[in-house]
Amino acid sequence: MRTGEPHLGEPHLGEPHTGEAHTGEAHTGAERIRDPHTGGTAARRVHLGTAATVAGALVLAGCAGAAPASGPEADGRPADGDDLTPVTLQLSWVRQAQFAGYVVAEELGFYADEGLDVTLQEAGTTTVPVEVLARAGADYAVSPVPRALGSIEQGARVTNVAQVFERSGTVQVTAMGQGLDAPADLAGKKVGVWGDGNEWELFAGLQAAGVDVAHDVELVRQAADLTAFVAGDVDAAQATTYNEVAQLLETVNPATGDLYQPDELETIDWNHTGSAMLQDAIWADTTRLEDDPAYEDTTVAFLTASLKGWVYARDHPEHAAAVVAGSASASGSALGPSHQYWQTNEVNRLIWPSTRGIGVIDPGDWDDTVEAALTTRNPAGDTLLTEAPPASSFTNRYARVARANLAEEGLDVMGESFEPRMIEPTAGGG
Repeated sequence: MRTGEPHLGEPHLGEPHTGEAHTGEAHTGAERIRDPHTGGTAARRVHLGTAATVAGALVLAGCAGAAPASGPEADGRPADGDDLTPVTLQLSWVRQAQFAGYVVAEELGFYADEGLDVTLQEAGTTTVPVEVLARAGADYAVSPVPRALGSIEQGARVTNVAQVFERSGTVQVTAMGQGLDAPADLAGKKVGVWGDGNEWELFAGLQAAGVDVAHDVELVRQAADLTAFVAGDVDAAQATTYNEVAQLLETVNPATGDLYQPDELETIDWNHTGSAMLQDAIWADTTRLEDDPAYEDTTVAFLTASLKGWVYARDHPEHAAAVVAGSASASGSALGPSHQYWQTNEVNRLIWPSTRGIGVIDPGDWDDTVEAALTTRNPAGDTLLTEAPPASSFTNRYARVARANLAEEGLDVMGESFEPRMIEPTAGGG
């Protein structure tokens, strides 16, 4: 059983986590206004307490996607970096296309357009993004929801302000022909796990299938790649569709001498078994949201630019992947341009089409994730969570305003016509 600090007092963010109807976004951030001199947009701090302000902007939310207002040739950005508000975003891993929206927003000037100077802070294997945020090591963090919920139970006061991934990208990979294509089939097998909250969907799926995680499977701690699978050390390896699956398809199968092929692999997809949990989201500091109107304004500006980056990555995946590859290479990350293109395409599948508009959290999906964590047991017999997180753990207040800002620019925040690309993996992802 978890023995961390008890929950601190719940803040009053004005929106219960159980519904979408609330529109009283008092002092929530910057409403964008048209600059009569330049035709561009500027930001001002206003009180957004009237439903009409937000609802009127949201009428545009289903508009067809126009070309992004900012891009590689965009101009009109602030010339003096001293005028920009410094912001640090803690990533959950190294620079790669899992974070394409944020890299694009940084590299193409979307953050600068919103008055921000954003630093993307990479993570290592021991980094817990929301805990870095909670101890003021960053202004915002990217984290899967299960991992963040574990930190919240330990006392971290953080709030999910934008749910970027609507679908889970976590799977278990097995070899075709082994009959391991459903959770129940993993009984008696060696199953790879990363830990640190990444295993919650696996445990939920196994439990729902009647498989005891303590006795019916052999859990093998797995490195952040699929070398254990290639070596035959696990029968089912944990992977993400946007990273490790691609790495496998870029690797020579020792049994054939050629690259692994999709028809040689099976994947157990938690989206299809009913045990998927919410994954990558943008998290903010709860106390600062409560106490600092300037931080709320920054949150709206940050979400507006970040979500705009994701819209750009959807509409221009090849260029977005190239931007990430160049940026990642400069930071020392080794994944090549072909791999980044695969990642961009697969991450887009997790976001688009968006049911409620990018960034907006479906309360039902949130409740499903929490309920699964409250009822799923780990190998020690303890539930993954011992109590529900406070209502302050998520809000749609800021994402709604950011979504309205993008709709006002004529950007498609729903992506109903999104179609993924067909990408051929290359050796080593180069």
